[in-house]
Amino acid sequence: MTLQEVTRLAKMGEGLHVEFKKKVAHPEKIVREIIAMANTEGGYLLIGIDDDGTVSGQKYIEEDIFILDKAIKSLIKPNLQPEKAILPITAKKGVAIYQIEKSNLRPHFILEDNKKKSYVRVEDRSIQASKEVWEIIKRQKHEQDVFFNYGEKETLLMKALTDQPNITLNQFAQIANLSRYMASRTLIKLVLANVLKIVPREMEDLYALK
Repeated sequence: MTLQEVTRLAKMGEGLHVEFKKKVAHPEKIVREIIAMANTEGGYLLIGIDDDGTVSGQKYIEEDIFILDKAIKSLIKPNLQPEKAILPITAKKGVAIYQIEKSNLRPHFILEDNKKKSYVRVEDRSIQASKEVWEIIKRQKHEQDVFFNYGEKETLLMKALTDQPNITLNQFAQIANLSRYMASRTLIKLVLANVLKIVPREMEDLYALK
């Protein structure tokens, strides 16, 4: 990637496919961004970019790369190895470019407080994936037709989605008088069948007709 291409990406600002940092101050947090991109649609992580998108570079960028690579290797499960390159800006400053592909091994996760936590990219943010998002990511890797019986709970769901643009898991469970587990299984199956789409959110995911 050329300096012109990096500058163009930085000027566009952070988004679904782009995240940039000035330096590797908190590698465990940056690892979450890498996981989120690998679990979603891939993208670029740029180190040495100011908050306003200025490509100023980072001093001794090799040290930052060493620290981040160590975190990637030790924290991310299953193992993930994004491609990387260094673009010199001056004699002492450079930009690190990590290219993250949508992973065939997704969902990737990190262990935090002895719990598996995964992340997905939503617009310009990386958020923790719910159990439903995790399951959908895992099962979407295997392309196969998903069949379901259109019963009473599905009818109640479709009626609710004609009256409102989206619904949460808790709302559906209440409307259909289902346990949270059964409501979750139903929504996951309908997403996998391409009837619904899921919109990950930090508080509660939203489900809408596709």
